[in-house]
Amino acid sequence: MNFLTKKALPRRTVLRGFGATMALPLLDAMIPAATAAIATPAKPVRRLGYVFMPMGADLSRWTPEGATLDKLSPILKSLAPVKDKVNILTNLELRPAYPGSHATSNSAFLSAARAKLTESSDYYLGTTADQIAAKEIGQATQLPSLELAMDMMETVGQCDNGYACVYQNNLSWSTPTTPLPAEAHPRLVFENLFGAGGSKAERQAALKRRASLLDFVKEDMAALKRDLGPEDRTKVDGYLDTVREVERRIQKAEADVSENPLPDLDRPVGVPPSYADHARLMFDLQVLALQGDVTRVITFQLARETSNRTYPELGVPDPHHPLTHHGNDPAKIARMAKINTFHVSLFAEFLKKLDAIREGEGSLLDNSLYLYGSGMGNPNKHDHVNLPTLVAGGGASGIRGNRHIHFKEVTPLANVHLTLLERVGVHLEKFGDSDGFIEELAV
Repeated sequence: MNFLTKKALPRRTVLRGFGATMALPLLDAMIPAATAAIATPAKPVRRLGYVFMPMGADLSRWTPEGATLDKLSPILKSLAPVKDKVNILTNLELRPAYPGSHATSNSAFLSAARAKLTESSDYYLGTTADQIAAKEIGQATQLPSLELAMDMMETVGQCDNGYACVYQNNLSWSTPTTPLPAEAHPRLVFENLFGAGGSKAERQAALKRRASLLDFVKEDMAALKRDLGPEDRTKVDGYLDTVREVERRIQKAEADVSENPLPDLDRPVGVPPSYADHARLMFDLQVLALQGDVTRVITFQLARETSNRTYPELGVPDPHHPLTHHGNDPAKIARMAKINTFHVSLFAEFLKKLDAIREGEGSLLDNSLYLYGSGMGNPNKHDHVNLPTLVAGGGASGIRGNRHIHFKEVTPLANVHLTLLERVGVHLEKFGDSDGFIEELAV
């Protein structure tokens, strides 16, 4: 193949057009010629993602039987196709979240820090694990980190037992006093990743024409593909097809909302009306961001703590938050479990897509680590023990899956953060209230 005799293509190669920039996935042509002809180890894990599930879970339907995932619990069954790359961790605790609230469940999840009790602007928390990673592994990419959510975080003031809304609205904090707002609008995320082109007036005109990013870079694309081998051309074509499909879905969402005669009070133009469609689009944007190496650190909030979102598509017309205060009513618990199952199924679809993308000697999932979980265990009690937690990916760093790791002693969630940071090359002696590494994840 031609890359054996030519100078390797730089990993940071991008296609440029009118106001648009598109990064490329890892190609064989990016492997140095001196090493391309011999077997090389899988690309080390250098990507780290976090998906936050609000308000805990029905732990009786979450916790798997035994030490493997061969008998997945009802909530986790959708993970079956990728169970060999998943670990479920039980008996974890988030002690800094006490005395127990929705605000601290959210704020402590990535910080392992105790939020200052305040309703005003003098809030104080701690630097979150994702931002510690971003300072180390995010500096070589276009975006050091990407913060995403499903809800428009517009609520301000006091939100929960004397805690300012900022604690519920933001997972990611770059300093103890600097929360990083998350973006829920797919179009804005897409433009953040790939650019919109030109001035404000030119961007508006481009949106009106429904112009495609691919149209901006087609000349560079054609020139690049002439110099690639057949496997790389196939890889690039698949990546560009995904970009085109994401664009199409964003444009359809914009058209659907624009043509809807009913007033839309809860979301701006361009957000799909269906939660599932919106969530899948946000997950697909993460796939593109990771595959194109636009960013290596991502946080995603599936819903806000105290969310009153309903899920009629699941047969759950009840608002989520009141359902979690179920008072041990079996019917309410079952409906809450349906929401938990639905959220996990969307994450499982995302993992399958990452695992289907070949990269180096493994997959994009092998070269990534994702933590999925909640800062609350049993929401009816507002407790922060027995946290529903799973770790996915990491095969390139030696992490093996298909395990249910049940800790004999109550273990800080901060130990998981400390370990995942270590696996992506960020070396700390302590994080939050950690008291050691998770040896089982270092196998």
